[in-house]
Formats: sequence, structure tokens, C-alpha cells
Amino acid sequence: MRDFKLPMSEADARSLKLGEMITVSGLLFTGRSRFHIRAIEDDLFPPIDYSAINCFLHVGPVMKKLDSGEWAPVSCEPTSSIRFERYGADVVRKFKLHTLIGKTTMGPRTAQALKEVGGVYLSKVGLNGNALCSAIKKVCSVYFLDELGKTECTWIFEVDHFGPFFVAIDSEGNNYFEQLEQEAKCKMLEIEKKLNIPAGYQYTEVNG
Repeated sequence: MRDFKLPMSEADARSLKLGEMITVSGLLFTGRSRFHIRAIEDDLFPPIDYSAINCFLHVGPVMKKLDSGEWAPVSCEPTSSIRFERYGADVVRKFKLHTLIGKTTMGPRTAQALKEVGGVYLSKVGLNGNALCSAIKKVCSVYFLDELGKTECTWIFEVDHFGPFFVAIDSEGNNYFEQLEQEAKCKMLEIEKKLNIPAGYQYTEVNG
């Protein structure tokens, strides 16, 4: 498994294959809904160098303040990124992001933006937020804490071999989950044929 230094270069992002497992090391920034909305609708965002800190982690971490006054992460569970699809493409283009990290997938607009800038979307694999915390080596800074609170504010983390994650959307706009769905549909047709289930058969819908 390869470890990529952050900020990830466009060349590195374009070298990654769909489904490939990787870790990342370096500086990243966090955000959720409020980051997306404020950055696009209000042109308001943390004043960081986005060419140097270019990895966006979709997370609202659980944080605690130590007796020393410093902050430490308790849990860092990535949140479902598809919720940010409305603004995702605009955020990628605005900050020329080469690395997004979250849970599950994102939609076609964000995939197209990643293709344009040369970026990838990485999705979590079977790790809980407590395990991921062990790879966070330093809490470097925080923005809009008093205004937005610990969950929606932006944290800057220094990480080392953070992950593993897999490439769920590559720099060509290919989506792992979309391809998986298509493969499942094809296999389902094969199964139905073997079981002599007629084409177009309507299965019983189960309402919860």
C-alpha cells in the first residue's frame, strides 16, 4: 500500500487507480455542511494556504480540550460525503482540491470537477473514528470555533499514514460505487436467467 505525501500533487492524483488502497501523510483540513455553504454562498472560508493544505476531510471530529489548553481528537469518523454534492464541485474548483476524503461516495458534478482539476475522492474502509485518531499526530490550528462549534468549525490536522482509504472516484471521473452497481445489475440478470425468472419480474416491495 502506498503512502502519499500531502499536499497531493496532480501527477500523484492522476496516477491513482480506481479501488486502489492508500494512506496519506501531511496536513489536511476538516469541514462539513457549514464549510461548503459559507465558502460558496458567502465567499467565507478559513484563511489558510490551500495550495499547501489541499486535502479536505469531511468530518465533524469529537475533540477535547486538555489541561494544557491544547486540543486533542477523541474520534475522527468521516461523514457521508454525498450530503455535500450540491456544493462539492464548486468547492473542488474554488480551492483546486486534489484530495477529498469522506464516507461512501459523491455525485457526478463533483466527479467532473475532480476530473478537471486532477483530484481524487477517497472513501473510508472498515475503520472507526477512534482508530483513525491514532494517525493524527498534531492539531495545528482551528478556525471559526466560537462561531460554529467543535463539529462544524475547521480543524487543521497533521497526520501520518492516515487511513487506509480507497479511491472511490478517480481523476478521470470514474466512480467505484457506480461501477459496482452496474456489475451487480449484470450479475443479477445472469442469476435470474439461471433460475428461470422471467425478464421484468416484479419483486414484492417490503415497506418498513
